[in-house]
Amino acid sequence: MSTTIKSAAKSKAPARVAFVGAGPGDPGLLTVRAVDLLRTADVVVIDQIAREEFVAGLVREDVEVVDAGHGETGQAMTTASRAKLVVRTAKAAGSSDGDRLVVRLMDGDPATFNGLAEEAMACHKAGIAFEFVPGVSAVGAVPAYAGVPLTTSSSRSVHVIPARETKVDWSRSVDPETTVVVLGAPETLAPALAKLLDAGRDPQTPVALTAQGTTIQQSTRTTTLGEVVDVLGRGTVPFPTLAVVGAPVALREQLSWWETKPLYGWNILVPRTKDQAGSMTQRLGTYGASSDVVPTISVEPPRTPQQMERAIKGLVTGRYEWIGFTSANAVRAVREKFVEYGLDVRAFAGLKIAAVGGVTADALREWGLEPDLVPSGEQSAHGLLEDWPDFDELVDPINRVFLPRADIATDTLVAGLQEMGWEVDDVTAYRTVRAAPPAPEIREAIKSGRFDAVCFTSSSTVRNLVGIAGKPHASTVVACIGPATAKTAEEHGLRVDVLASEASADALVDALADFGRGLALAAAEAGEPLRRPSEKKKSTTRRKVKA
Repeated sequence: MSTTIKSAAKSKAPARVAFVGAGPGDPGLLTVRAVDLLRTADVVVIDQIAREEFVAGLVREDVEVVDAGHGETGQAMTTASRAKLVVRTAKAAGSSDGDRLVVRLMDGDPATFNGLAEEAMACHKAGIAFEFVPGVSAVGAVPAYAGVPLTTSSSRSVHVIPARETKVDWSRSVDPETTVVVLGAPETLAPALAKLLDAGRDPQTPVALTAQGTTIQQSTRTTTLGEVVDVLGRGTVPFPTLAVVGAPVALREQLSWWETKPLYGWNILVPRTKDQAGSMTQRLGTYGASSDVVPTISVEPPRTPQQMERAIKGLVTGRYEWIGFTSANAVRAVREKFVEYGLDVRAFAGLKIAAVGGVTADALREWGLEPDLVPSGEQSAHGLLEDWPDFDELVDPINRVFLPRADIATDTLVAGLQEMGWEVDDVTAYRTVRAAPPAPEIREAIKSGRFDAVCFTSSSTVRNLVGIAGKPHASTVVACIGPATAKTAEEHGLRVDVLASEASADALVDALADFGRGLALAAAEAGEPLRRPSEKKKSTTRRKVKA
């Protein structure tokens, strides 16, 4: 037995290593190849910018994450120590068939100032197979996100210099037609730019300092070469930072597009479960906002499953003419029962399907079902009733409707269908239970106004957030997905500022973005600097916006 084990151990092949460029910070800049490799990776070795939160949602739940950004003391690792770590990781992740994959995720483009040569040579010497996947370089991406093109008709060359490099002939970069890009931490940028000034570059040359480029935390300051050392010396510029020196910096005032997004810098409270909040947080990010997800409810099966079981069996045997879904959770609950019973979408043959809201309809389409009826107007129970046909015994062979809903659903839809002549099986498909209170710092942020806005997607999220965390501060912009949710918010003493045009998360975020544009326009017309809601807590009177 021991001989067999030793033999197997000797035949174990190291995992293959893919050196993958993570780009400068925005996960949206990953290449298609990079995303494919991350999804299949067994181990991911992360860097200083591309951290755990960067790869969340891109990798399997069972993936192993190894930190090559910082050592045990918290200091940045050397290139040599990273190379040794990659080799050790590839060997430890090996298998007898050699089919395992280690993704070495490297900030920016691996081939540019990132130690790729040293790490790849270490793999070569160890007999480890590897490949390169280029990434978007910070050299071009960060200035582009800051609204600074590197070349113009009057700036025809670009010099890229790492600030830590000591053997640089700065005199070659003093030409006014040369744009100079310097990468490094603030403490290394200052002496590097001072050397450029000493070499003879005009002190009035504009400089743009961009920190945390391409992320929603990006911030850009413009100054001159003569003053930049003092700016960096104040210690208020965070890492990582990129400096652009040259005439194109003057175009930033007209070309800035990322930091002028309607919700740029806003921190939005999303009271929703994490598995439901993904699309909303992503859309908020496209408008420049960060978000904190605070679950206010958890979805659980009904206490007594017999009613749901009977309804599913009735659906299969032709008991119903219609099935009406009022939420994605209802779709999920029915789908789980189908899996439990070994059924598939063929069981819906001959059954008409109704859905309230785009999210619910999308959940059905993801399952392979196209709803027959979606409200043409208001995306609510009232809107569905407006379009639902009356029961006609000459046309409809069956007069019964199956409504799988939450335990706290209102009777509006049931009563309206009964008035139209339909018989309704109103079935509890799932229960909504109030979640545990969030962390103390989140509760304090909610009550003190550190959130710029809150997005309510249902009446229950309003009731439960107030119940577990307290009322949002009066300065916080309140956005509601529909009239019923807005009514509940007002009943709890909240001022509703934004009302979505339809009951969908996308429409809610779009309406909030329109509100942000309105604030920017009002500030511009008044000649005042634009301030986020959390920065101005004195005035709480605003007009309601409906997208």
